[in-house]
Order: sequence, then structure tokens, then C-alpha cells
Amino acid sequence: MLEDRTAAASPATWPAAYPDGYAVVDVETTGLARDDRIVSAAVYQLDARGRVEDTWYTLVNPRRDPGPVWIHGLTSEVLADAPLFEEVAEDFARRLDGRVLVAHNAAFDWSMIAREYARARAEVPVRQRLCTIALSKELRLPLPNHKLESLAAHYGVVQRQAHHALDDARVLAEAFRPSLHLAAEAGLRLPLLACQPLTEWSDGPAAVRSATVGYQPDRRHGGPASWRPSRRRPACPYPNPGRYEPGKQLIQGMRVAFSGDTSIDRELLEDRATEAGLHVATSLSRLTSLLVTNDPDAHTSKSVKARQFGTPVVDEAAFVQLLSHVVPADGGPGVPGTRRPGRP
Repeated sequence: MLEDRTAAASPATWPAAYPDGYAVVDVETTGLARDDRIVSAAVYQLDARGRVEDTWYTLVNPRRDPGPVWIHGLTSEVLADAPLFEEVAEDFARRLDGRVLVAHNAAFDWSMIAREYARARAEVPVRQRLCTIALSKELRLPLPNHKLESLAAHYGVVQRQAHHALDDARVLAEAFRPSLHLAAEAGLRLPLLACQPLTEWSDGPAAVRSATVGYQPDRRHGGPASWRPSRRRPACPYPNPGRYEPGKQLIQGMRVAFSGDTSIDRELLEDRATEAGLHVATSLSRLTSLLVTNDPDAHTSKSVKARQFGTPVVDEAAFVQLLSHVVPADGGPGVPGTRRPGRP
């Protein structure tokens, strides 16, 4: 068995800095937008060395259309009698508590989970996550791509029912275990990232399903995203005045990029920046005025580029303070809660 092989290959001395336990998670959803919902969730609880301690699975009634049924197979009829998320939130939290959340493309699974808990006005007890894609890259595994099935095939793990949350979680747990042992044997620092629970959330209108927005092939299994809503922000009417100078104020037109989790829902935070007259950038370049991140040491592409370019970095709390007094583009005195021209 795979577990026996990895146990035999276990290093004699386990890295003391490694976590005490993991929660391997998979969620199936109605789509990828901020207003999409979880329709099923599974957790494999693993001990410090990746051995299975417990498993858990639930359907969830999303209170809306189930989205890409042809992927996850969960119809409205199947989900009609399923519990609401707030009814399973406590059980789910108990299985995550005190563990590192592990997922394939963990940023997606974490964002969906964090939003569900924000809607339920509850706290999710997760402080760190580990993405198996990032771990595979750190280990330099000879994979043809970063699909879950490629990682599973590398370790000889057989997928029984793709896109079923419980089977995907099982596959990932069995593939994660040997990766964990390889990392421990090499004394590799695990690519752990901080999880920032949402403290402010507002549901927007449901994403429009249309031919132009509609389905694209699978997300976590290596393909492009599904159900991606197109949301274009208006062009910033102010020229970029340059980089933010630490200790000073933001100026309308400054180009701001965000990286990592934020306690305020990212879309709300970006809306506030746009309304204050800032240019919200989706990538980081030498023209970027400021990077906002709660984890500046993370090995994300934006954080790495910010260090390379010498781009100023502030955390979310500092940025929210700066937003309250943005200097108008004409150089006049700062106005608390500055809004774009024409805004009430």
C-alpha cells in the first residue's frame, strides 16, 4: 500500500517546525465568482506524518442553481434536502480546527470556505494553508502539468470518481503524504501561507450566466476557470503620480496592487480604492505605486516582484487608514473619504 511505502521512507528525524496535523480539503462549488456557493465539501484529517485519522463529507444546499452539474453531478433535486452551510459550519470547523488546510489550488478552496463562514457570521478556525501545487513545485516533481490527476499518477494513486469532493480529497491525501515525506527528508521548508478570515462581507448580485461568461474547462484539475464573471472597472481618470512614499498620504491616480488574503472581502476593498480615485492593478510592475499584503514574505509573484522592484509595501490595516484621507490629484488638501468626481 502507498501508506506503507511512505512510512518506510519516512526520515528518522522529523522536522520540528512541521505542523502537528493537516486537513486535506476539497469543495465543489456553483462556480468561481465571489457570490458562488459550496455544494459539497470533504475533509481528510491527517496526523503530522500524513496518516489518515478521520474523514468527513457533506452535501450543501446552495440556495441557488447548482452551476456546472455536468462537472460535479449535483442537481437541484439532489441538493434540495441537503443542509444549509450554516447547519454544517460547526462540524466543518471542528475538522479544520488546529490544522493546516491542504488543497490543490488552496487559494480557491480557502476563499470559498472563508466566504461561506462570513455569510454565516461564523469564524473558520484555520490560520495556515498549504497548496499541493506549490509543494510540487518546491519538490521539483517531474510532472507534465499541475493537474490533480498528474500528481496522483506520479504517485500511483487511482482516481475513482473525479469531481466528487470525497474522492478528490482522498486522492489528494494519498498524493500529499509522499510529498510531505519527501519534503521532510530534504529538510524543505513547507510553503505555508497565512489564512486571513473575512471580517467584512457583502453579497452582491448573482453573476450572470451567459454565453460570453459561461463555462470553461475545469479549474483545480489544471484547466482554465469555470463560470468566470467579467467585471471591468472604469479606467482611472487620474495620471499616476508615482510611488507611494512611506509616512505620507496616497494620491489619486496611484497604482495599487493586492496580494494574498484580506480580512475585508477583496472586491469590497478594491471598490473602496477605486472610489477613492486609485488605480487598482491586477499585476505588479515597475509602475506600481504600492503593494497591499498581509504576508509580505510570501513567495507570491507580486511579493517577489515588489522585492525586486523596491515597491513600497503596507498591510491591510495601514492601507485602510490611508484610504480615509487620499490627496486629490490636483495636489489640494487631503479630503477624508475622498470619492471620485460625480460620486455622492
